[in-house]
Amino acid sequence: MSRFSYQRDSSLVSTGLVKKFFKRIRLICLLLLASLLLSGCIDYDLGVNFNNANYGQFVQHVTLGEKLTSFSGDSVYEWLDSIERRAKQLEGKAKRVSSEEVIVTIPFSNGRELERKYNTFFNSRKNYKSRSAKAESESELPKIDSNLILKQSNFLLLVRNQLTYDLDLRSLALISSKGNVLTNADSILDLEFTLNTPWGANIIQKSEDTIEPQKNSKQLSWKLQAGKLNHVEAVFWLPSPIGIGTLFIILFVLLGFYLRYSFMPDPRIQFAATEK
Repeated sequence: MSRFSYQRDSSLVSTGLVKKFFKRIRLICLLLLASLLLSGCIDYDLGVNFNNANYGQFVQHVTLGEKLTSFSGDSVYEWLDSIERRAKQLEGKAKRVSSEEVIVTIPFSNGRELERKYNTFFNSRKNYKSRSAKAESESELPKIDSNLILKQSNFLLLVRNQLTYDLDLRSLALISSKGNVLTNADSILDLEFTLNTPWGANIIQKSEDTIEPQKNSKQLSWKLQAGKLNHVEAVFWLPSPIGIGTLFIILFVLLGFYLRYSFMPDPRIQFAATEK
């Protein structure tokens, strides 16, 4: 090999290394820039509120930061629109506070209805076909598995409830745009799940994925972590309207018997006096 060929090959190798170096520097700068610009850009609050064993509602409050909307374009607005549509399909209400903020409220009348509506709402994106294929591919979010289970046991006047919620956010470990990794999702996502009950709730510690909640009066709040499997489990008691109604009927009947035989004459004595 000639000296000229050797120098040319060395020059090409050096040029390739320099290009790789600058690509890495560019990616690092992009990561730092995205972390600074997109910090705290999505506030997503999930709440399940119980009034009694036969009525409640779950609420989603989503707020997008201005920096995120300018960075992501129309895809985030399409996401908020899809949230509104899914809520209306489940007999819920959606309040669009602004173009970047929406509050969704969906009622339920029992545990099974809560399970069905909640899991349908968060998993319906798999079957959502109203958008074009191009829009779907451009704005589709990473796959997120959400599964809520509520086991209810009736104890006459009270109902014991055991709520288990598994939310798989491992697909959100990194946020990307057009195939390029931008930043850790924790830097732009603020996810919180709350449980409100009339008498408060107690947590159950079972696995390493279980999150420690914050307790405030009758509310438990869990800070969900992007990029991880989140496990939430709690036990709480609710008054049973059917059991309480049955108890009142029994007490009303007993009171009627008591008044009848304590303050009114015995029919047998009354009829006997009439015959004489």
